[in-house]
Amino acid sequence: MTARLIEGSEAIAAAGVAAGCRFFAGYPMTPFTEVLEHFATMLPASGGTCINAESELEAVGMAWGAAATGARAATGSCGQGLALMQESFSELTRAEVPLVIFNMARGQGDYFQTTRGGGHGDYRILSLAPIDLGEAVELTQLAFDLADRWRNPVIVVGDYLLAHTHESLDVRPLDFAPLPAKDWVADGELRGAKGSRLVSSLGMDKQGGGESDPERFWKRLDRKAREIAATEQRWESSFTDDAELVVVAYGTAARFARSAIHELRADGIRVGMVRPITLWPFPSQAVREAAERAGHVAVFELNAGQMVDDVRLAVLERARVVSIGGISTDASHFGVGDLLDADRIRKRIERTLRGEEIEP
Repeated sequence: MTARLIEGSEAIAAAGVAAGCRFFAGYPMTPFTEVLEHFATMLPASGGTCINAESELEAVGMAWGAAATGARAATGSCGQGLALMQESFSELTRAEVPLVIFNMARGQGDYFQTTRGGGHGDYRILSLAPIDLGEAVELTQLAFDLADRWRNPVIVVGDYLLAHTHESLDVRPLDFAPLPAKDWVADGELRGAKGSRLVSSLGMDKQGGGESDPERFWKRLDRKAREIAATEQRWESSFTDDAELVVVAYGTAARFARSAIHELRADGIRVGMVRPITLWPFPSQAVREAAERAGHVAVFELNAGQMVDDVRLAVLERARVVSIGGISTDASHFGVGDLLDADRIRKRIERTLRGEEIEP
């Protein structure tokens, strides 16, 4: 393939197909709708299936069923639709079924939903937040790899800008390390014979004699979550070695913050940046080390203050942490508000450096 001008939603779907996704189910809701439409266009030609489900509940159930048979499967929506899927997300995690979830969010109000979830029990879901379309293509393919590698759902966090911006890209399949065999799938291979495979969210970790030990099961999943947290943190740092203030931002909003920081550096103002690429696991150590050197941290996010909690937990009062973002949306509630402006972000950073308070 060669590079071509491509819309974000089409590039994300193309990256999913390149990663081997062969089943997709969703219910249309802007700005996610076009992702669903492009999967519907591309999957049949690749031997796959896309279903426009009756609702988000049916969509996640269909995707879960496909993934449990070993297919690379995905679903998605924006935050309002994903709210209806939360019980399934928690049970998918405990059933250890790999599923990729696309959140084309309306702004950044879904950070808590993404990193804390709304299901029940002990569970964690990996989440990847691309800054631009090129990274979205890469992280979409990584999401399918991580889902299979850890037998755990993975969320790709986008938004209206990511889904509807055009960039020149060449979407190519990426190679990752070999994956473990899917010897756990419920594909009917054993035809109901003794020892048939069981995909369950109920703690049915079998031992000798066919007994189950739920506590052993939950503890094993806890160990897996701790291993994920220790090994899968991803972030990007820039100008943090000599920074007097470090800005923490994620997703497409970080693109605007990064532009403001480059302008400030060009004027001799020592500002750095840490951009979490994984929202969970959160790159706490990277944030903490940058904060300790700078002494001041400004968190830019387009909500009333959500990621700032994780930043404060990471820093643990080793540096002053302030929020310089806020609620910023448009009449359609798609999250494209007036704070998405490098000049306004620069002014908020400058005011923070002077010790002034920023109104939310």
